[in-house]
Amino acid sequence: MSEVKTLGDALPDEIARVTGLIPIYASCGPVANIALALMRASLDRATRALAAGDVVAMVECLVDLQGYSA
Repeated sequence: MSEVKTLGDALPDEIARVTGLIPIYASCGPVANIALALMRASLDRATRALAAGDVVAMVECLVDLQGYSA
């Protein structure tokens, strides 16, 4: 059975996961610059939504961050 996470737990976990992807993307060189810029913008939005406690924005940011993979 999978663990159920609250939004308040899931979003910081996704922020940490995507932050961990940055060095992987950066190692690809200049070809990854656009992806890195988009990723950093997503992380900024997620951090602001979490700090503001904006539940709707937090859900949107969670879904956005889940789209990043290595």
